[in-house]
Amino acid sequence: MVPGQLHLAPPAYTGMPHFFHQTAKNKRLARCSESGYDTRKETSTLIPLRSEPTPGASLPLPPESLTWLTALRAAESKKATESRILDLREVSSLADYFFICTASNQRQAQAIWDEIVKQMREQRGEKAISVEGYAGGDWVLGDFGDVIVHIFTPEMRAYYDLERLWRHAGNVPVPAEERPGAAAG
Repeated sequence: MVPGQLHLAPPAYTGMPHFFHQTAKNKRLARCSESGYDTRKETSTLIPLRSEPTPGASLPLPPESLTWLTALRAAESKKATESRILDLREVSSLADYFFICTASNQRQAQAIWDEIVKQMREQRGEKAISVEGYAGGDWVLGDFGDVIVHIFTPEMRAYYDLERLWRHAGNVPVPAEERPGAAAG
């Protein structure tokens, strides 16, 4: 075995069923036989290990993957407050980003979610994979695959404190909103 590389055993010995694979967009598992994936072609491979992240360093943001920015702008248009983007790419495979914001009440949380869904569909052609908590409105949780949206009332945000729970995730600086007619300088 070469130092600095991880040896993967053949799929039959990995402990994971080899007849499933991950679909690229929505991070769901699908049967390989249903997708035309041929497991007979799998072989053992060597992949380089990723070095440990530098504390405080952030990964570059590819412009085509700013799904969270669409959600952020939609939430801002409905007066969401305390918006934060957490970069989970180095700490979890759950999603690439968390978008967390606060609504002053349950009805506003529902309005923010409705606007995010509308803008994601219109601007990016994406639909939510799932949504939880919409009826109650205290914590609306929506999954768009690469970004998970959390809309809290102030009480619920303080109670669950996701920023503390995910404190190892990087904070993404939120770019200022571009205003039409603003002078470039």
